[in-house]
Amino acid sequence: MSATNTSHTRATRGDPAVAGADGAAGDEAIAVERLAKSYGSTVAVNGLSFAVRAGEIFALLGPNGAGKTTTVEILEGYRVADSGSARVLGLDPRRDAAALKPRIGVMLQQDGLYQTLRASEILDLYASFYAAPEDPKQLLELVGLTSVASTRFRQLSGGQKRRLALAVAIIGKPELLFLDEPTTGMDPQARRATWEIIQRQRAGGATILLTTHFMDEAERLADRIAIMDGGQLIALDTPAGLTTSQSTTGTELRFRARPGLDLVALGKLSFVRAAHEESPGVYALEVGEPREALIQLATLFRDTGVDVSEIRIGRSTLEDVFIRLTGKEMRE
Repeated sequence: MSATNTSHTRATRGDPAVAGADGAAGDEAIAVERLAKSYGSTVAVNGLSFAVRAGEIFALLGPNGAGKTTTVEILEGYRVADSGSARVLGLDPRRDAAALKPRIGVMLQQDGLYQTLRASEILDLYASFYAAPEDPKQLLELVGLTSVASTRFRQLSGGQKRRLALAVAIIGKPELLFLDEPTTGMDPQARRATWEIIQRQRAGGATILLTTHFMDEAERLADRIAIMDGGQLIALDTPAGLTTSQSTTGTELRFRARPGLDLVALGKLSFVRAAHEESPGVYALEVGEPREALIQLATLFRDTGVDVSEIRIGRSTLEDVFIRLTGKEMRE
C-alpha cells in the first residue's frame, strides 16, 4: 500500500445529490458475498459472506492468518478478489475507486505517514485534499497531540503515531471508517480516549469496520462481531449473543488448582455439563446451577485433598469464546 493512501474520506457527507447516487442496497454499508482470494497455494479468504449495517460498529476478529487483512484490503480497494463480490457504500472498491475513496477513512495497521513531516504538517496536508475537512488544530487537540504538533513523525512514540493516524483517517468526515488495530501501542488513557472518538464518529453517522486483537475493545465498542478463521466466517453475532450462544449453559465456573485434575470425575458431577483444563492448573466448568455445583465441588475437593483458589462464576467472556472457536495454538 502506498504511504500516501492512509486516508481517503468524503468531504461532502450529507449531500443529497451524492448520497442518492451510491446505489446502496437497503441499509448495508458493506456487502460481501462468497469472497475468495488465494496467494499461490495459500487460501487467504474462502467463500466469505457478511454484511455491515449502515451506522454500526462492526468488529472483524480472528487469529493471525485468518484472512482479516486480505478481506479489509479488498474492501478498501487495495487488492482484487479472485471471485465473489464486495460492495462498499454500494460501490465496487476497485472499479469505483475514484468515487469511493473520498467517502471513506482508513487507519492502517502500519501507519505509513511521511516520516520527516511534523504532526501539524501531516494534518494540514491531508486537510488540503478535502473541500470541507475537520479543523487540523482541533483534531490535534482531540487526539491529545497539541504538545507535539511541531514534532516530526519519526520522532513520535508508537502510541502518538497511532493517534495521529486516527486523526488523518477522520479529517475528511468519512461516511465509513476502516480501523485496523487502532489502539496498538497506546497507554490505557489513550485507549479510552480513542474509544470515545470512535463512538463519537458513529454517533455522527459514520459506519466503522474495526479489527483488533483486544477482546475488551471489541466487546466495548462493537454492535456486532464477526470471527474469522481459515479464511471463513465461523461466528457472527452481538457480543452478548456470542458469549451466550457459544456456551452450553451461558454460565461458567472457573478456578485454579494443581495441574492434571481428573476431568472425567469433574464432568460427572450432576450440575457440571462440561469440564476442561484451559492451561496447566486453570479449569473451566460449564454448569447448570452454579450454587449446587460449588457445593459438589467443595465436597469433591475436601475428599480428595485438592486446594483451589481464584474461584469465579460468570458468563463466558468474549476471549473464552474466541479461544474455543479458533483454538489455543500460537500462529505466525
